[in-house]
Amino acid sequence: MRKFYYYLTTCILLFTSCKEEQKTVETSEERAKPNIVIIYADDLGYGELGAYGATELKTPNLDKLANGGMRFTNGYASSATCTPSRYALLTGVYPWRNKSAKILPGTAPLIIATAQTTIPKMLKKQGYHTGIVGKWHLGLGTGNVNWNERISPGPNEVGFDYSHILAATQDRVPTVYIEDGHVVNLDPNDPIEVNYQENFEGEPTGLENPELLKMKWHHGHNNSIVNGIPRIGFMKGGEAAKWVDEDMADYFLADAQDYVKKHKDEPFFLYYALQQPHVPRTPHTRFVGSSGMGPRGDVIVEADWMVGEFIKTLEAEGLLENTLIVFSSDNGPVVNDGYYDDSEEKLGNHKPAGALRGGKYSLFEAGTRVPFFTYWKGKISPGVSDAMVSQLDLFSSLAALVESSESTEDSMELLDLFLGKSNDGRAEMIIEATSRTAFRKGDWAMIPPYEGPAMNKQVNIELANSDEYLLYNLKEDIGQKINLAKSNPEKLQEMITAYEAIRGKENTEIQQLELK
Repeated sequence: MRKFYYYLTTCILLFTSCKEEQKTVETSEERAKPNIVIIYADDLGYGELGAYGATELKTPNLDKLANGGMRFTNGYASSATCTPSRYALLTGVYPWRNKSAKILPGTAPLIIATAQTTIPKMLKKQGYHTGIVGKWHLGLGTGNVNWNERISPGPNEVGFDYSHILAATQDRVPTVYIEDGHVVNLDPNDPIEVNYQENFEGEPTGLENPELLKMKWHHGHNNSIVNGIPRIGFMKGGEAAKWVDEDMADYFLADAQDYVKKHKDEPFFLYYALQQPHVPRTPHTRFVGSSGMGPRGDVIVEADWMVGEFIKTLEAEGLLENTLIVFSSDNGPVVNDGYYDDSEEKLGNHKPAGALRGGKYSLFEAGTRVPFFTYWKGKISPGVSDAMVSQLDLFSSLAALVESSESTEDSMELLDLFLGKSNDGRAEMIIEATSRTAFRKGDWAMIPPYEGPAMNKQVNIELANSDEYLLYNLKEDIGQKINLAKSNPEKLQEMITAYEAIRGKENTEIQQLELK
């Protein structure tokens, strides 16, 4: 019997040892998976960073990442406005395929289907913890949100294990933070009401009560007043839950840092969506005057500092060598976008779009060509690539990185390009701006004819509406000054044919008719 128990004990010990060894191997494999962080700016133009040629603004932290990683000179957002680009980024699907993927009010329903494939969903299947901190603007709920109960569906229902967001934009109500579907610091005795059609009785507005404002509205921002700033939409209640605009960047940075610390022992995906330099530009007092360009320049300096502090956290936690960082912006720049904030008066020699034409809302290059770089300490060698790449391609490329077989029709697998091991990018792609689409192929850009004003006079940006086709050779004419449509009809027809092969000839014709 003693021999029996001896052998039994030995077997148990060996079995336990093997299980522990297997567990150690599994833990080691889990830790070997790279963390993935996407840092997404809001309305940051191609010419805003030193690494992209800016001389008037100082962005040392972003420049260090851009120059220390793979910097793309032909990196694109999918759209010249925010919601469509964010939709494309997370789903790998062209936003024009979803008619709801347009600039959304704060009360819009979720536009990503809960059954739809997304980057966080794909990564969760590969063992990642997934989180979003910052701006969302992809809708919440099903169309009639009760802000005083758990809000669903939202980020948590489309793949994020953790979410801490603002619902739409800083200039739209509701002006509250939402963590995992719950409004932060909500007093149940002071319920929130939101309406985008009419005001609540007795509530002051920017239009009727200018004496209450610390920031004056220029256009489109004259509804409910929160913290002395007039907003888009009307809101009542929720006083204890309302954010302080000047503290927003610090608030989200602290949460992004906390997320990293909590999940440092497992592979994680963090979508860190900055609110800068979108309006209202409200730098913390530490950054007021830091740029010499007024609030717009100051919040870019502020955003750069936030990124620097976030990188310090990765480094302090020993994660920088095992973290792939992707940085980009949801669309191109806009200077005056609704408030009197000295953005035009103090712009000086700074060129937010660099040498590009247009800006936010525009089909010209500055609408969608944005800062775009990847950084992975010790894994990506410093370099510059002229290859064409879209934020759409992050889905399939990240899937390849984690050995997932998932993909989408519109997302190209360009992992080697992102890692600096190849210079082969996209051959062609469609870009979008406010329900209009255009086409990029090789060195060429083609914009179909659209009716409407040539210029958005409120924001002083050319929209690329024309009664004729526009065709540009970007290699020779980066500023899109010379229309070659009439002098090069063969190239124009080649571009139209390739464009319609993706967009569909019938859809193209309908699109142009709808805009007439």
